Amino acid sequence: MLNIKNIILGLLATTCLSAQVDMGDVLIKNGTLLTISDGEKEKTDILIKKGKISKIGKSIKAPEGIKTIDANGMYVMPGIIDAHSHIAIDAVNEATNPVTAEVWVGDALDPYDINIYRALAGGVTISHAMHGSANAIGGQCETIKHRWGVLDPNDLRMEGAKKTIKFALGENPIRVHGEGGNIVPNTRMGVEQVFRNAFEQGKAYAAEWKAYNNGTTKIAPEYNIRKEALADILSGEIMIHCHSYRADEILMLMNVLTDYGVDQICFQHVNEGFKVAPELAEFGAYASVFSDWWAYKFEVYYSTAYNATILSKNGVTTSINSDSRELIRHLYHEAAKTQKYGGLSDTEALSMITINPAKQLGIDKRVGSLEVNKEGDVVIFQNHPLSIYAIPQYTIVDGIVRFDINEDPQDMRIDIDPEEKIPAFQESEAGHNHDNCLQGVSELLFEHKH
Repeated sequence: MLNIKNIILGLLATTCLSAQVDMGDVLIKNGTLLTISDGEKEKTDILIKKGKISKIGKSIKAPEGIKTIDANGMYVMPGIIDAHSHIAIDAVNEATNPVTAEVWVGDALDPYDINIYRALAGGVTISHAMHGSANAIGGQCETIKHRWGVLDPNDLRMEGAKKTIKFALGENPIRVHGEGGNIVPNTRMGVEQVFRNAFEQGKAYAAEWKAYNNGTTKIAPEYNIRKEALADILSGEIMIHCHSYRADEILMLMNVLTDYGVDQICFQHVNEGFKVAPELAEFGAYASVFSDWWAYKFEVYYSTAYNATILSKNGVTTSINSDSRELIRHLYHEAAKTQKYGGLSDTEALSMITINPAKQLGIDKRVGSLEVNKEGDVVIFQNHPLSIYAIPQYTIVDGIVRFDINEDPQDMRIDIDPEEKIPAFQESEAGHNHDNCLQGVSELLFEHKH
């Protein structure tokens, strides 16, 4: 839209080109392929060359010098994708204003975060590193590949992924700004007005630059990165991912977006989505949900483990996410719960951690299913991934083995903290007792006066 914006994008592109991300070659033999898009293929090989799937079929001959993995008796599926995560970022919330669209978690990526490796051990190859939910309109997010071992933060970025931004409804922005700072929003009504006021600013800003670029006005408007981001939301360049729980607020935001012609949104958490599933489907909204996690605060007391199935059966593209550096390690178990609560098929259940989150992040043409010319992100399981006995054996990103259970060292931390405590089965901080979207926000903001 703006001349200055094109200059900035050009500089960013030059920077990205200077960092060459490694791509690998690998041949996986004799596995049972769970392709997601083309059914199940037994005793089938998959060849990855230069980071992309080159061939799928039986009896593929290994090119000279290419690593070969014998997956006989094992299951091969697309790398798992987490549409809601806070790993690999140094900061989560810029909790200083109800609208902070100008900040970007991509400025604070942390390739040393041990949780990247732990996610790989759970078969997760891509995650959506999100801003938190302290703000009604928070910062922009970053889709990353789990290229554990790289030292340059730029190498984590999934080049060309859709630009996204974090919105939040309800209790979080109210308690941080209304209760914590005595400013708008202090009510759910106020949250709506934050959206409307911000969109009006973005709309006016876009009009000012349009007038300047077509010669109607001679003096360029003052560049404002916050308003620029808001204008990009209105134009569809940036997609909204919105922290949400209650059905009434979900309907409210869809009404606001309709008024401003915005049609790209993925509701995150969306615990009461089952109440408004037809409305979500009609709008074309996506839903990224927990499998069976609620009641950790007042506005999340009403939900159901059938939520994912109800949404899916109503035509809503639905994924299951973690919002937790512990839960991310076993999203395949979370997906399996849809078979107990709703009776989904294997493909329907696995789609919720592969192709569906890929669609929600705008990367489904590149990842999310095993297809020729898609990127070589693959996980190999001992036992079916929807079985309680499933154990990831290899996790491959861009054709490079980033996790191998047989070569797993005792300590994979690049930056070692001798005081760090690592429980064998669960990190208490990342358990299901709080909302990680408020990670990093001062506890002083949460003091309630009753």
